[in-house]
Amino acid sequence: MGHGHHKIEIAQEQFTVPAKAKRFAIGLTIIGLILAGIGIATIDKSGTHGHQTEATKHEHAATAAKGGEIAANEHAADSHAETAEHHGNVENKNFGPRAEFHAQSKPWTTRIWSNVLIVGYLLFMVSLAALFFVAVQYIANAGWSAAIKRVPEAISTFFPVGFALAFIAILVAKNDLYHWVHYEHQHLTKGQPGFDAILDGKSWFLNSKMFLIFPVVLVAIWWLLGRKLRSLSVAEDSAQPGDVTFFKKSIRYSAGFAVIYGFTIAVVAWLWMMSIDAHWFSTIFGVYNFATSWVTALTIICLFVLYLKSQGHLKIVSDEHIHDLGKFMFAFSIFWTYIWLSQYLLIWYAHIPEEMSYYQIRFEEYKFNFLLNVVLNFICPFLILMMRNAKRNPVVLTVIGCILIFGHYHDVWLMVVPGVYGPGQQIGLLEIGTLFTFGGIFIYWVLNALTKRGLVPVNHPYIEESANHDVGV
Repeated sequence: MGHGHHKIEIAQEQFTVPAKAKRFAIGLTIIGLILAGIGIATIDKSGTHGHQTEATKHEHAATAAKGGEIAANEHAADSHAETAEHHGNVENKNFGPRAEFHAQSKPWTTRIWSNVLIVGYLLFMVSLAALFFVAVQYIANAGWSAAIKRVPEAISTFFPVGFALAFIAILVAKNDLYHWVHYEHQHLTKGQPGFDAILDGKSWFLNSKMFLIFPVVLVAIWWLLGRKLRSLSVAEDSAQPGDVTFFKKSIRYSAGFAVIYGFTIAVVAWLWMMSIDAHWFSTIFGVYNFATSWVTALTIICLFVLYLKSQGHLKIVSDEHIHDLGKFMFAFSIFWTYIWLSQYLLIWYAHIPEEMSYYQIRFEEYKFNFLLNVVLNFICPFLILMMRNAKRNPVVLTVIGCILIFGHYHDVWLMVVPGVYGPGQQIGLLEIGTLFTFGGIFIYWVLNALTKRGLVPVNHPYIEESANHDVGV
């Protein structure tokens, strides 16, 4: 049974960034730069440049080992057989063909750029997911979220910056981050030594032009749609009470953005993340990347709402709104785990060597990180947030939020590093410093974006419903 609503005064609120918050964001950036500087100073700079590395060779070996089992497919059999001429393989009676992995020798600067790619990609995807959150609320005609709408809008303004960070890292170091780029430059044809049938078969999609141009085009489209949605949101504040013109337009643009985003976000994940292990492929890798960015975006939205509440803002946001955000964090942590497990089980069941190698190196050479991923992103939020009171407690949500943010940073790190370096890498001062540096910039950016317009969408058609949010319990 629902409770009776009492009249809640809905007034515009203007946010100014407190000096303490500025010091925190700037301080986090400075600490990050110091840690990153120490990390760079202690990197072993004796590494040499090597594109066709041992780890890549043994990745090919896993592919070669499967050739005899799929002789019915002439193209696949030829592909594996040709690779087998140049690379051996290791056969295990219990597990079938196995790949051997050795640490790869890379220029020492590759570690810097790989970290910029990891953090830039994560912030880009999270900020874009925040814009998707806004769009979903419009499409669903959701009333509860109107009170917090300006927070994901502010977060979404950062996605061009995150994209730029990742794009710069790719432009500078793509030859060392993606071994297929070096292979492309060789222009090998069938029958030549070193010819790779798998990479050749993917070249219509996995090529430098598609790799660089297509994401730029997508980001331009996303940015234009996001800019339109924010401009409609601002215009709505100046509209006459009861005027739903801007609201209806927002629904239409949100629907367009959601369709484009839903069909294209996976392409960026394929090009920039999955192609690091270029012989590997997963049909749900795009969904997995979405799950990572979505739960992280929900977490960051919750943390910013909690901060604004602690500063006396968002007066119409109640414990029910916080509870809803906590439920989202809980539910989509389970969703992330479902996708994570589904991807693993599909590859485990199919038992195809070129697919197995992705999990083999991560489970055998990065077992601690592999298991830590599950602890941070599933076990911790599941066991703690399953309690109702935990979803309404700002301290608990803040602690779990920090765990989830680091956990999904670690998730992206695990997507990138084994494929770039092979075994032997771990998170150190450079990694933590890079995360802190850009994390501080992100916090400062979002706080500043919150000052650009009122915190309360006072003319939103559902603002009173949101202010009186009541789940009837």
